[in-house]
Order: sequence, then structure tokens, then C-alpha cells
Amino acid sequence: MSEAARKYEHVAVLMGGWSSEREVSLNSGRACADALEGEGYRVTRVDVDRDLAARLAEIRPDACFNALHGRWGEDGCIQGLLETLGIPYTHSGVLASSLAMHKALAKQVLAAAGIPVAESRVVTRAEAARAHAMAPPYVLKPVAEGSSVGIRIVQSASEPPPQTVAESGAGEAEGLGPADEPVMIERYIPGRELTCGVLGTRVLDIIEIRPKEGLDFYDYEAKYAPGGSKHVLPADISPNIYQSIQKLTYAAHKALGCRGVSRTDFRLDDGPGGSGTLACLEVNTQPGMTATSLVPELAAHAGWSFGELVRWIVEDASCNR
Repeated sequence: MSEAARKYEHVAVLMGGWSSEREVSLNSGRACADALEGEGYRVTRVDVDRDLAARLAEIRPDACFNALHGRWGEDGCIQGLLETLGIPYTHSGVLASSLAMHKALAKQVLAAAGIPVAESRVVTRAEAARAHAMAPPYVLKPVAEGSSVGIRIVQSASEPPPQTVAESGAGEAEGLGPADEPVMIERYIPGRELTCGVLGTRVLDIIEIRPKEGLDFYDYEAKYAPGGSKHVLPADISPNIYQSIQKLTYAAHKALGCRGVSRTDFRLDDGPGGSGTLACLEVNTQPGMTATSLVPELAAHAGWSFGELVRWIVEDASCNR
């Protein structure tokens, strides 16, 4: 990208916030701010609080790089504020962000577009603790959180339902909300954890994520702790499945109306005696941008430096997304 192609000079990097993913967002934001400064942008780092509108009116950026994760920053709320203020911003717009963040609604849209998804149902936290809402094995997860916050796996009918999801205070701390708030019960699919990214109209390659020994799945520790997981890039899967996942990734991006960068996660049960099931788990509209994050790794594999990646993301910023 040449200097003449630059639309924006002063970029506010929005990070932090008050969701359960605050620390991850701070790490993403710092990395992106450093890279944008390296690319020659004037950068203002904004640790987001509820006075954001006044703060943006004060600093008057040309565009906002949204490095927030989790509720409010990733679910359409901040996008609506930036639309109202008329400030160009990165990643997906109001509708796509809110749809993708709400796992149950997103699954309805994805299934309608012909994208395979795991069987699931939505119940309250209290119901999930009272009895198995689905024959195990199943996964319990918040309806609207990211970074694997609050996820539990119930492997066997001999295990009791996860009682702690209904304990006062426990759910709120883990992103599960009050006892009468909904959680998703989703069929557990054994096998490989795979992820694929989209950059504009370009579909990237596929990473297989192998959590370190002792971890059941790609949880918070596997995502963000050094050595928490091994990434195999490109994933060692058959060419026809590889191509199918890439096509499904772009179809999911389009079905939800995503813009800019997104990342879609899958499970594939292709081991010995496996069912061959391939299911889309979720679409991430604001993937992590930390040292251990997947999208920067996928972009690097495609020949993009981290600086080039964040510059592309900023120059793609707009309103009416």
C-alpha cells in the first residue's frame, strides 16, 4: 500500500473497556497501536470508559481502530455509537457485530445459509444447573461472550450438571449473567479444532489448534498463555475438506454481513472411528491481535507483516458498515 493510498492520518485505538475480555483487549490494542505508529500513523490510545463519546469529541480522530473484545465493544453497541458520531471504524458494523456475538441467533442465520452447525438449545442458568438439558456430551457456554469465557464441558451422563453456573455471583464473574439469563447447551463434537480467516474478500488458510496436554479444548489459557496451544499451519487435513472449510468460512462471513477481518471456528470429527462431522462453532468479528493470536499468524502465512495487516484494517474503516 503506497502513502498516496492512505485515507486516514490520526487513528484512535479503542481498547480495554469493561467486559470480561478487558485484558485481552488491552494486549490487542497495544500491539495494534505500536504497529500503526510504525506505519507512520498518529495514534491516540484510548482505554475505553463510559465517557467515550466525550473523549472522541476531544481528540477528533480520523478513524477508530476497534480493538475491544466482548460485550459492548464487539456486540454492536460501540459500533452504533461510532455510527452516531460519524467516525469511520474498523471491523463489522452494528447488525453483523450483534448477530455474530449472539451465538444462538448467529446459528440460526448460519444454518439458513446452509452452513453446518452443532445441535444446540438455549436454557436459563438455573435450568442448566438443575438437570442435563441435553444428553451428554455437551458444551455449556454463555450466549454472548468470547475468548471461551465461562465454557464448561459435560462429558458423561454420570457427571452432575454444572452446579456452579447457578451460584450467586459465580455466573456474573464468568460472563454467564444472573441465574435467569440464558446459556447455550451445544452438542460436543470431538476431534480437531480448526479456524479460518477472511480479509476483505480474500479467504486465508486454515490453522489446526492443538491445546497443550491437560486442556480439554481451546480455552482461555490455550488462547492467551504462551505455550497454551500448538498451531499447525496449514492444517493437515484432506484437500476437499480444506476447500470446504474455506468456502464455508466465506459463506459465514457473508451470511452475517461481516466486514473487514473475521475468523470462523470449526470442529471436525475425522479421527479413527469418528463420525466425519464438520460443524461451524462461531464467527469472530473482532479476532484477537495479540502475540499468540490466530489472524496475524494467518496473515503472516499469506505474506503480510503485522504492520501491513493493521494498516489494511484501518484503511478499510468506514461508517455504514
